[in-house]
Amino acid sequence: MTSSLTREQVAGLPKVLLHDHLDGGVRSATVLELAAQIGHELPGDGTVDGLAEWFRASADSGSLERYLETFVHTVAVMQTRDHLYRVARECVLDLAADGVVYAESRYAPEQHLQRGLTLDEVVEAVNAGFRDGEAQAAAEGRPIVVRALLTAMRHAAQSTEIAELAVRYRGQGVAGFDIAGAEAGFPPSRHLAAFEMMKRANAHVTIHAGEAFGLPSIWEALQLCGADRLGHGVRIGDDIGLGDGTVTDDPARANQVAADDPSALRLGSLAAYVRDTRVPLELCPHSNVQTGAAPSIAAHPITALARLRYRVTLNTDNRLMSDTTMTKEMWALVEEAGWDLDDLRWVTVNAMKSAFLPFDQRLALIEDVIKPAYSCSSSGSSAPRSESP
Repeated sequence: MTSSLTREQVAGLPKVLLHDHLDGGVRSATVLELAAQIGHELPGDGTVDGLAEWFRASADSGSLERYLETFVHTVAVMQTRDHLYRVARECVLDLAADGVVYAESRYAPEQHLQRGLTLDEVVEAVNAGFRDGEAQAAAEGRPIVVRALLTAMRHAAQSTEIAELAVRYRGQGVAGFDIAGAEAGFPPSRHLAAFEMMKRANAHVTIHAGEAFGLPSIWEALQLCGADRLGHGVRIGDDIGLGDGTVTDDPARANQVAADDPSALRLGSLAAYVRDTRVPLELCPHSNVQTGAAPSIAAHPITALARLRYRVTLNTDNRLMSDTTMTKEMWALVEEAGWDLDDLRWVTVNAMKSAFLPFDQRLALIEDVIKPAYSCSSSGSSAPRSESP
């Protein structure tokens, strides 16, 4: 399908972002300035543009492990209250300028203790930055709601403590709990105590799974750990084959089959479970291409999964490392995968439905902000795609 959308129209649409790392979206100018203040040596040529290009090129490796190595430099400049506050406030302003109306920003408090802060002080500094960023964005005519997700590192041993922190600050801007880091060798089931505690507290959990590692990671996240959402989950495509019983490892072919006749694809038991139970997938196309989880934007499984009516959401992951924004993610799908306005509306409503926000607040953003804006942008040439339950 050829879309009549322009990039300017896409830029003006309201957006919802569920998977964005605070330490992966720091402004390169801020990294440069704060690193100079603390004496941290940076790679690159000493310029803002040179540093931004270093992050992008270094992350564009085809390996999740190498991708994660770039965070050494952003985390280094996020070790004081003032620096955390600044990064958090700037994050909100950057997202609001991109048209994001609701975002969940995740970070690992345990990674910000090198200069003497406590876990609580880290959370309070970030929360203060988010609140002041929201107030400034609203004053500038770009209202946005931002909530934090507290992440535990899957290779470390502080997950229960971080889960307790997430519960303690629930109602104070923290929406849920996550684990992240290299998947291979560090299954989510290592952190069962943390997930059990979140379950007992009726608190929300998302888990990085199905990015670098395949179906076993997804199965554990859902069936052993009780994840409400899957961080990435792109490898669920490994459990989708052709209806004749053959398995295809060609995402481009799967996308074409899904577009022509979705019933020609066969879902394995895990893929069927994820669709049937409406588990939200936090898909991040540019990042997935960089880490080798997808071959290209055009062949990214997000398109086949959308055609198969999975609960697909669209996200940035790490805006600095992937040199991306929500506008760029949306526009890439329009240009390279044939998405149209109805697709973008559908994926945005999906994300808002899946947010770790009280139901009435989710509904208000859908009915009062998202739907009216997309209706105004519609040419009226076709009926909007029906929404998934």
